[in-house]
Amino acid sequence: MSTLEDHSTLHNLRKDSTILKNASKILVANRGEIPIRIFRSAHELSLHTVAIYSHEDRLSMHRLKADEAYVIGKRGQFSPVQAYLAIDEIIDIAKRHKVDMIHPGYGFLSENSEFARKVEAAGMIWIGPSGDVIDSVGDKVSARNLANKCNVPIVPGTPGPIETVEEANEFVEKYGYPVIIKAAFGGGGRGMRVVREGDDLADAFNRATSEAKAAFGNGTCFIERFLDKPKHIEVQLLADNYGNVVHLFERDCSVQRRHQKVVEIAPAKSLPVEVRDAILTDAVKLAKTANYRNAGTAEFLVDNQNRHYFIEINPRIQVEHTITEEITGIDIVAAQIEVAAGASLEQLNLLQDKITTRGFAIQCRITTEDPTKSFQPDTGKIEVYRSAGGNGVRLDGGNGFAGAIISPHYDSMLVKCSTSGSTYEIARRKMIRSLVEFRIRGVKTNIPFLLALLTHPTFMDGNCWTTFIDDTPSLFDLVESKNRAQKLLNYLADLCVNGSSIKGQLGLPKLKKEADIPVIHDANGWEINVQDPPTEGFRDYLLTEGPEAFARQIRAYQGCLIMDTTWRDAHQSLLATRVRTIDLLNIAPTTAHSMKYAFALECWGGATFDVSMRFLHECPWDRLKKLRKAVPNIPFQMLLRGANGVAYSSLPDNAIDHFVKQAQECGVDIFRVFDALNDLEQLKVGVDAVKKAGGVVEATVCYSGDMLKPGKKYNLEYYMKTIDEIVSMGTHLLGIKDMAGTLKPTAARLLVSTIRKKYPSLPIHVHTHDSAGTGIATYVECAKAGADVVDCALNSLSGLTSQPSMSAYIAALDGELNTGVTLDQARELDSYWAEMRLLYSCFEADLKGPDPEVNNGLKLNVLMKLLICY
Repeated sequence: MSTLEDHSTLHNLRKDSTILKNASKILVANRGEIPIRIFRSAHELSLHTVAIYSHEDRLSMHRLKADEAYVIGKRGQFSPVQAYLAIDEIIDIAKRHKVDMIHPGYGFLSENSEFARKVEAAGMIWIGPSGDVIDSVGDKVSARNLANKCNVPIVPGTPGPIETVEEANEFVEKYGYPVIIKAAFGGGGRGMRVVREGDDLADAFNRATSEAKAAFGNGTCFIERFLDKPKHIEVQLLADNYGNVVHLFERDCSVQRRHQKVVEIAPAKSLPVEVRDAILTDAVKLAKTANYRNAGTAEFLVDNQNRHYFIEINPRIQVEHTITEEITGIDIVAAQIEVAAGASLEQLNLLQDKITTRGFAIQCRITTEDPTKSFQPDTGKIEVYRSAGGNGVRLDGGNGFAGAIISPHYDSMLVKCSTSGSTYEIARRKMIRSLVEFRIRGVKTNIPFLLALLTHPTFMDGNCWTTFIDDTPSLFDLVESKNRAQKLLNYLADLCVNGSSIKGQLGLPKLKKEADIPVIHDANGWEINVQDPPTEGFRDYLLTEGPEAFARQIRAYQGCLIMDTTWRDAHQSLLATRVRTIDLLNIAPTTAHSMKYAFALECWGGATFDVSMRFLHECPWDRLKKLRKAVPNIPFQMLLRGANGVAYSSLPDNAIDHFVKQAQECGVDIFRVFDALNDLEQLKVGVDAVKKAGGVVEATVCYSGDMLKPGKKYNLEYYMKTIDEIVSMGTHLLGIKDMAGTLKPTAARLLVSTIRKKYPSLPIHVHTHDSAGTGIATYVECAKAGADVVDCALNSLSGLTSQPSMSAYIAALDGELNTGVTLDQARELDSYWAEMRLLYSCFEADLKGPDPEVNNGLKLNVLMKLLICY
């Protein structure tokens, strides 16, 4: 059906054709980009254009660029490829719609002599060489005979097809290795096998003939001498119906992969003048001898001694004709049409002495292939398509547009990009710029590979050979596009339509603005500039004096210090460890100043590793390094699961050693080493690893149950015996870890005072959860009994299954013991975390209040859940 709204108007516009007297309608028997290319020249010649398409191509761009478009056959009658090979059906379409001329493009029926003859027999003009000429040059054996007739050099090879392995052996005995077995009919690298000395000649011959028969319906092969690292040079030819032939100079098509061209250059950059002249002369001689007409290409190989050998003549337009047009200014397709209509080369002003070249041009074939998977064709929908453009850039596209469906049925070429400039280097740089400018999303493309190719020194010098790609593995060190914008758009679209799909999220965050960074003040009420580097903190002493001296300093402190767990355990317990690195970094400078006299910040551990990678998609090591840089003055503490490290089962000892060493180098100072079941053998693995790394060891006894109840296994004697063994390991500090919040104030006073009496110089660090609501009372008793450090969280992330409130702890000891943190600065810092709690409200544990029943004995499954969390 017609794609135009008003044919009569267009018909009037196209009445000015002067050369095509009796031809007004042209059909292109092809698909993809080449029909579009032909339609454009045809429209410039005032021709009416007709496209054909298979059912699978019904949405393709080429049918929309023509004045008329008709489907080939009925749905299901032909396969996607067979439709474009259906000679009788195509000719019938042309006859029914009064077509005057048929252009075959390239591929499909372009080299089919039967099609050419049937077109002419139907009274239409065939745009190409005659059927007889196609037969005379269309296979490689005939081409070799033509070359011998013209006395044009050819690669030594068998004079005709060979049918047996014995014939192949006779050739090798005469000319030696390496040799190449080629299909006599066809191309594109199929039916070709290179055989070197030591290879299995019989196997290669059988494979080549079998592949040729499957691809072209004819298994005939011949054999010739193989040239190592040759250049592939082809000459563009034009011939009219009156015996006149001209060349449009040469193209260097050496950059190939598996005998298929990837990048082409015109003219050849590194070809000596005398070799170029000889090749051009031989190409014209071949065409004249063959009585050639219309456009064609004579192909040659040039060895490393600059000897040229004729290969074949391609009796059709070539994919890479665009770069010849760019350097000569000649519209080859228009010339094809006009010559077929009866014009002579002289009428078209195409005389050899008037055809010159200007500068260089490069063509890249952009395909929907994945270079990282051996150029496997990719299929799917193009979601984003933004092409290059500008000075010296030409695009010849087919289905390159947003929304196009790339099917598996056809060639994977999406668009040909050609660039031209006054020098080779300018053309090369334009091509790089153009490839970078492309944005194609939804399918993989070979653009990353093309960029690697164009920036390789060998290509930059213009000295590539036919196996350059296969010989250069470094070309596959690709830089992939991140596609950040499209991923973000897809995410936002999914979020708008389907809502949040983050695992564990319930509802939406309650914070609807950017969180405010609080202003903090010193003891005199002056505002502190948190961008100034912090100058005070316990870490400086640790770095200069070492772990033992650091432990002594903590023990000598007059009061009970605070470790802030807001950066890990607090938000792990309440918010499923979902706090992002960016939200910690935003408050880090303020924290460095307001918490400068804190014992440490707990900021790392197993849950950090697990959630960072599984849900936040962040690198936990990167988090640690960034936080360390932002807070250089306060020690960092992490939780280490003994022989498990940050995993949930035992790891090899050397793995623990390496992990701890890396953690220490990235910023961890204090390692709280524990085993949930107080397995001291497992605990010692972690302790020894921290010692080797030079970190501060805080070996830990885990507390559970109620040691005050008579008859309990976990009584004071048990804990003191366990602590004796921990002390014998050489720990710098002793940790008491109450994972379930069952440490009552009275039991805390008894346990800490007993430890202090036996080990007066050992720093004691107490950790609990406020599950029962007695955490502050427990901490007060610990502090008065001789504990040196307790774990607190800023108010907004305290209580319940988190740690007790920092502000409540400071207030409870006000006037009795110094905690190192002022109440005002804790309150100011907490305003940020109040907003963070709103931001992460969708990950809340939804606990309503403390549960004192934990003191009456936890159920086993509840206890196990608490242990697994660590």
